[in-house]
Amino acid sequence: MGVGRARRALPAALAGLTAVSLLTACSYGSKAPKNDAAPAAAASGAKLSADTVKIGYFANLTHGTALVGLQEGLFQKELGGTGIKTQVFNAGPSEIEALNAGSIDIGWIGPSPAINGYTQSGGANLRIIGGSASGGVELVVNPAKVKSLDDLKGKKIATPQLGNTQDVALLDYLATKGFKEDAQSGAGDVSVVRTDNKVTPDAYSSGSIDGAWVPEPTASTLVAKGAKVLLDEKDLWPDRQFVITNIIVSQKFLKAHPDVVEAVLRGSVKANAFIKQNPAKAEQDANDAIKTAGGNALPAAILAPAFQSIDFTDDPLASTLQAEADHAVTAGLLKKPNIAGIYDLTLLDKVLKEAGRPAVADAGLGTN
Repeated sequence: MGVGRARRALPAALAGLTAVSLLTACSYGSKAPKNDAAPAAAASGAKLSADTVKIGYFANLTHGTALVGLQEGLFQKELGGTGIKTQVFNAGPSEIEALNAGSIDIGWIGPSPAINGYTQSGGANLRIIGGSASGGVELVVNPAKVKSLDDLKGKKIATPQLGNTQDVALLDYLATKGFKEDAQSGAGDVSVVRTDNKVTPDAYSSGSIDGAWVPEPTASTLVAKGAKVLLDEKDLWPDRQFVITNIIVSQKFLKAHPDVVEAVLRGSVKANAFIKQNPAKAEQDANDAIKTAGGNALPAAILAPAFQSIDFTDDPLASTLQAEADHAVTAGLLKKPNIAGIYDLTLLDKVLKEAGRPAVADAGLGTN
């Protein structure tokens, strides 16, 4: 069983742990949640069916579509006279709570909290309406201590948090290599050390850990400190793609304001196109947006490789979401979730068709 079979644990279902405790390690540059963090372009022109759309996201690079789209005014251009209100989150559960409460209408979020939010509401509260990012996760190690994957035995490898997406990926990978691990404690042939991304670089510098399976920009931060990339998680997935960020919407808002949702999706598609066409400007946009949101701007030596390791895509990569859910079940990490109907890609496919591009697949998980 490869790590592609169980890299995201759907943490709320792990015994003895809560969704909040398991999914807090989602933000890698942000601090406290902050409203209206993005520099908002002025609403002008014809108003759509809503006065305002409330958008949530994290101030980290894997949410680059939102960061760049807001910074460049691409969403506002599509929304015309409908205004934008933004809110920055540090963790998936708080964003799901905000969506459920109506504090936000649309959000950029990782797949595990999206699945949790969908299943916990019995499929009633949200839909995944588009993709945003893939990749950006690596195993980086101290080259003086770990020269190959065979050298992992007896080493201390950090993950962001017990049960989070990278933690599950590491545990699954170790299992495929025959290492024996206790998932709860992290004890075993390899010591799995749960360490917040904010302190992982210091832990590496002090020698408290020998490496880490982490997302960007933490991985590039460690490389800047002398670590080496031992494994890029992309290499463990078919076509080197796996979903790390989705776009979700409140079902209530989608039903009431499909024109607004379509406009946001059109802005998202244009933001991803901008990133591909203007990578240097997009990097700076993302960094500026992180700083504006109350986070710490990243130095160029870390920003460039971190941003470049992430693939920004409109395709939600639905088959990888299904694989993550199925293989987490196979690993015994949760009861089988019913995620049928979690996708509604109707508006995304409309936007893509207008752009002369093919529709994207929902892996049989779309609305009927």
